[in-house]
Amino acid sequence: MGDTKQTKTIGEHYAAAELARRGWAPAFTRDGLERTDILAVRTGSERRMIEIQVKTTLTSGWKWANWPLGEKTQGPSASEREYFVMVAALNDLTTPPRFFILPRSHVAAAAWISHQHWLTEPGIPAGKRNASVAHSRVNLRTFERYENRWDLIDTDEGNCPVLLPPEYRSYALGSRVGLPAAHPWRTNLPTW
Repeated sequence: MGDTKQTKTIGEHYAAAELARRGWAPAFTRDGLERTDILAVRTGSERRMIEIQVKTTLTSGWKWANWPLGEKTQGPSASEREYFVMVAALNDLTTPPRFFILPRSHVAAAAWISHQHWLTEPGIPAGKRNASVAHSRVNLRTFERYENRWDLIDTDEGNCPVLLPPEYRSYALGSRVGLPAAHPWRTNLPTW
C-alpha cells in the first residue's frame, strides 16, 4: 500500500480497537495535536489519561518491518504519560497485526541509538553512510520485547522497564553512539 495517510489511518484504528478492548476510551485527535494521535482515558474508577502516537508499517514480511522515526520522535517527553504504539501489519491481510507499546523516551533512545550505530558502525568505509538522524529507521527486532506490552500504559514512563536490546545500553554509554542531547537517560541511564 503506497498511500501513507491510509497506512496511518489503518494503524490508528487498530490501536484504538486494542485500547478499547483493554478498558480504555480512545479518542482520535485528527492531526490537531502534535505528537498525539489518540487520547485515551481508563474507564472505571481510575481516570488515568494517556497520549499515544501511532507509527505503522505495512510490509511483505516480518524481517523487513521497520519504522521511520525522525527528529521529532527523538525529542524528550512532555509528560510521564506519552506512549507509542508501533503497529506492524503484513500486506497479505490474513495475518493479524503486531503491536509494540513503548514510552516515548524508549522510542527516542532506540531511534537515536539505531541510527548512530548504523552511521558509525566499525568496518564501514568513511562516507558510505551519511543520512542524517532525521532519516532514522528502527527495525522490529529492536522493539520485540515490547510486543503486546499493553500493561506499560498503566505505568508512568519513569517506572517502565527498559526492554531494548541489551547491546543498546552499551551503545548508549559509549562515545561512538551515545544518546540525544536532551534525553533524560544522559544523566541517569537505567539498567536493562
